[in-house]
Amino acid sequence: MSFDSLGLAPALLRALADYGYTQPTPIQAAAIPPALEGHDLLAAAQTGTGKTAAFALPLLQKLSTSGQTLTRRPRALILTPTRELAAQIHENMRDYGKHIRVSATTIFGGVGMGPQINALRRGVDIVIATPGRLIDHLQQRTLDLSAVETLVLDEADRMLDMGFLPALKRILAALPKKRQTLLFSATFAPAIKALALDFMHNPREISVSAPNTVTALVSHQVHPVDASRKRDLLLHVLSADSRRQTLVFSRTKHGADKLVTFLNASGLRAAAIHGNKSQNARTRALSDFKSDRVTVLVATDIAARGIDIEQLPIVINFDLPSVAEDYVHRIGRTGRAGMEGLALSLVSHDESGLLYDIRKLLKQDIAITPVAGYEPSAPLRLDAGAPRPKQGGGGQRQQQRAPRQGKPAGAARPNGYAPQGRGERAAGNQRRRSNRRPAAKA
Repeated sequence: MSFDSLGLAPALLRALADYGYTQPTPIQAAAIPPALEGHDLLAAAQTGTGKTAAFALPLLQKLSTSGQTLTRRPRALILTPTRELAAQIHENMRDYGKHIRVSATTIFGGVGMGPQINALRRGVDIVIATPGRLIDHLQQRTLDLSAVETLVLDEADRMLDMGFLPALKRILAALPKKRQTLLFSATFAPAIKALALDFMHNPREISVSAPNTVTALVSHQVHPVDASRKRDLLLHVLSADSRRQTLVFSRTKHGADKLVTFLNASGLRAAAIHGNKSQNARTRALSDFKSDRVTVLVATDIAARGIDIEQLPIVINFDLPSVAEDYVHRIGRTGRAGMEGLALSLVSHDESGLLYDIRKLLKQDIAITPVAGYEPSAPLRLDAGAPRPKQGGGGQRQQQRAPRQGKPAGAARPNGYAPQGRGERAAGNQRRRSNRRPAAKA
């Protein structure tokens, strides 16, 4: 199958050809035709499957053929969980729409509202936004959603995890009832199904892979190591090929900063990306990583959404994620576009239980390979009762105070407003609550 067979306009096909795209991925082949026909879609697709094009191409075609509105109010709204993902979608939109006249802008927190307000006043066809900052514009009446014809919810499961459900409901109430809605999620969890039933019209369901599956192109490996020697082992691994682009995951923002300081002092080029960084700093770090000015990017789970590197050879889990499902999201950054990838985890004894959860979720063994000179003082346990890090702790055993849990996510302001800058904290609270339950479900 080729893109020519999907019913796309010549201008879009020309842009795809410019970038060497000739054959659609499974999610693109399944989603584009019904989206072009105007159906609501409930689509399950993992990160790295090409889902952005699955909604961007039919959206651009619809806007380019339906004419311009006189008021220049936005005709499409794309909601995403993070700033990085919003910026990535905007970049993809520019690439796919380079031969048509459709305008887009991003709205997210961490930067001033002035330029965003000016862009909205000039008129724009597509708004790509995070929920928190979008609520800000609605409250200040700087954004009118009454002309929106198409709504896209990208990574809807992550938005719910981050506590954005009240904000989403408020945004949905500001949209026209008559519209097309395209919802993309990694899974069809009950909460996603319930959300879809509330605001979608007979959606077509599309699923191109089973939940929590990973591509066979990714190899998994564990290096057991004492927590006190993790940094040294990481440096040892990175030094084997200091020119190789590597994405490293840290469980905490403070831990990410400490790692970057250590790696830079050791002669590597590293940068951190997390929720405490300004938007300019996050954008600069991601740009430097994509252009090879930085070879090691250290990220937390939430901030890493939107990192889209086509040929990323390796992802390293310096800390294992507290929730097994996040392992799938993390390693989805490698093994893309037909290229092989490596998911390497540095696991200390007190993370054994997290490794057990991941193996159970994936329904497969992960090779455990000690590195000479870094063998742990105690072997990893692989049973259901294996130890897990204490609440608020990471693989580095940092004495970091856990965030307060007195308020539910999204309750920081009236009407369920969940600020974008606090999404990472909300997600952390959500994960800690889930850790009080029995071991992760298979």
